[in-house]
Amino acid sequence: MLLTEMNKDQLIAFKNDVQKEYDDFKNQGLSLNMARGKPSSSQLDLAMKMLAAVNSYDADYKASDGTDCRNYGGLDGIIDAKNIFSQMLGVSNDEIIVCGNSSLNIMYDTIAKCIIFGVDGVQKPWKDYEKIKWLCPAPGYDRHFAICESFGIEMITIPLNEDGPDMDMIEKLVAEDDTIKGIWCVPMYSNPTGITYSDETVKRFANLKPAAKDFRIFWDNAYCIHHLTDTPDTLLNILDECKKAGNDDMVYMFASTSKITFAGGGIAVMATSKANVDYIKSLMTVQTIGFDKINQLRHAKFFGDYNGLMKQMDKHREILQPKFEMVLDTLDREIAPLGIGRWHKPRGGYFVSFDTIDGCAKRVCQLCKEAGVVLTGAGATFPYGKDAHDSNIRIAPSFPPVEELELAMKLFVTAVKLATAEKLLESK
Repeated sequence: MLLTEMNKDQLIAFKNDVQKEYDDFKNQGLSLNMARGKPSSSQLDLAMKMLAAVNSYDADYKASDGTDCRNYGGLDGIIDAKNIFSQMLGVSNDEIIVCGNSSLNIMYDTIAKCIIFGVDGVQKPWKDYEKIKWLCPAPGYDRHFAICESFGIEMITIPLNEDGPDMDMIEKLVAEDDTIKGIWCVPMYSNPTGITYSDETVKRFANLKPAAKDFRIFWDNAYCIHHLTDTPDTLLNILDECKKAGNDDMVYMFASTSKITFAGGGIAVMATSKANVDYIKSLMTVQTIGFDKINQLRHAKFFGDYNGLMKQMDKHREILQPKFEMVLDTLDREIAPLGIGRWHKPRGGYFVSFDTIDGCAKRVCQLCKEAGVVLTGAGATFPYGKDAHDSNIRIAPSFPPVEELELAMKLFVTAVKLATAEKLLESK
């Protein structure tokens, strides 16, 4: 029976039963964490042999073009790494920069460069505007929003649909307001909803006609090879579509191996037009003499080639897929019959996005925390931490062992039931 169809007496009885279940959880003294999309120890173990890939006195420290990776030089990355990651992102080697360990750092740094120097050395720096704004599809990635907040960039929330952001709204806003300088996008297995942008959405992005000539799409393709099924989603190549539309320079693409090899110890890449690459390199040459080429070589030798990279992803899938299936099965079994939540069943990525009925997300997170399970804070997936409906909760299944995850999910659905019953009784 749907919870919304219960009368007051039925709801009270339901709430009392669920309260007993919840109290049992509290008495167990749990200490479980589903707050962030961290790889599990078993996933990190998959890359241990990489540490020995360049690890002996007689090892060959040279890239395939003869570059000595122990020395200075190679500002935009070694050829061996480019050969793998250009294929991953569908770009040419002269459209990619292989950087350090963090794509988030590249995104932060790219915005800082735009603020200080402008996007191309021709348009005026963003710091010279009285105010600049940013479009933020939500639910979205909290660290993206934190970057904007740290620079004082005004954020505009854009609804995220099953096929991507609300493009009608985006097209209208960017055409009318030249203070809008960019948009965040996680286009494949989006964080946290797990949706992938449709071909039409990608084409509409590529064909935007912004009033600001220095408008840029920040295309954070973090999960482009993180598949969980035999029928993965596909994503149209945004850079190819931008070229067709004559908007070659409008997009910056980002990715990393942080959830493929070692979290915080991988390599990150940026891909964009050749003109953008040349301009960014002209700024980088003052900033750094080069990134860690030994780590790039280590990755290249470990993977071998792009096929080797994808074989590594198959191993990750073997670990992650059962966890996601267990989370989704639990929601289907415990929540769907009661009609008190919505969620997307992702074919990849790192998260399951759950929506309670309006006004319950903060209470669910509070109940879970008090019983020993930490979730991403309610509202974190929205700009300024403000979820107007107080409904979205990001579930991160990757880190806990399966047995702990199962226990955490039992508590989670119990908390959803209890919070929803409390909310419905307020109007009875």
